[in-house]
Amino acid sequence: MSSRPASATPLAHPATSARPALIWTGLILVYLLWGSTYLGIRVAVESLPPLTSAAMRFAAAAGVLALVLRLRRGPGALRVDRRQLGSAALIGVLLLAGGNGLVVLAESGPAGKALPSGIAALLVATVPLLVVLLRTLGGDRPRIWTFAGVALGFVGLVVLVLPTGGPGTVPVVGALTVVIGATCWSVGSYLSGRIRMPADPFVATVYEMVAGAVVLGVIAAGRGELRGFSPAEVTGRSWAALAYLMVAGSLVAFTAYVWLLHHAPISLVSTYAYVNPAVAVALGALLAAEPVTAQVLLGGAVIVAGVAVVVSTERPRRPVDGAAAEAARR
Repeated sequence: MSSRPASATPLAHPATSARPALIWTGLILVYLLWGSTYLGIRVAVESLPPLTSAAMRFAAAAGVLALVLRLRRGPGALRVDRRQLGSAALIGVLLLAGGNGLVVLAESGPAGKALPSGIAALLVATVPLLVVLLRTLGGDRPRIWTFAGVALGFVGLVVLVLPTGGPGTVPVVGALTVVIGATCWSVGSYLSGRIRMPADPFVATVYEMVAGAVVLGVIAAGRGELRGFSPAEVTGRSWAALAYLMVAGSLVAFTAYVWLLHHAPISLVSTYAYVNPAVAVALGALLAAEPVTAQVLLGGAVIVAGVAVVVSTERPRRPVDGAAAEAARR
């Protein structure tokens, strides 16, 4: 994505402001593609080691994006200073190793212990609430309607995952794992706009994915995931799911998310966590036979209402001059 006209190179350095149409394009990509990745993760870990698959996903995506940037912009395309590199690595560890890695772990394992993909997406909806709390602790003062929208979305989340005493009870360990992952993602999202990152979000994405892949790979090796692992035993379904996660989830959606963090209010960007569950639940019902009950429909309606409130109160940033925008990113 780029804030330049369509006639310009799609990987040109982004402008310091973005039109609302571009912001909404990025949001829709994140809404739909990330909503589908929860089911993709579930299929991938059927026969792939969980953290190993996540490391492979981000390493491959980083390699492809780095190659494209190098070919389009020349030898200096990925040049950053040490501070920018360290910042990008920190954000990558928080977002990908902590946030995504823990979700992958929660969705892996035998039936009854593995968290269903739809439920995992619903639990990640705590991200906007956590981000608003971080903003408040940092001295920001979000609008009262932003708090109201986040609270309404959280009510919908509770309705969706509230135990009913029947079959389909949410595994506690898996649920807590995802909540910890959501906390890591929230901290990473919050910090990304407050520390000195690479000015180009595409370059930042490369280093974030490399850092995330390295940490995930080290942890996977420490957990013994590679002992006895044979690629020949991986099913075609899992390989296809991993390829989809690399392209749709990492190259397209994650890059769009990083771009949005530089061009839109964080509370608006975070609304993806409310829309993703609806997409994940729908795909789970259509492709994995996950039941859609009255409880799911009610909770989904409340979540959508929360999204509408937050979106209507969090407007895109106004255009600013280049110096001010650069200062804001640092």
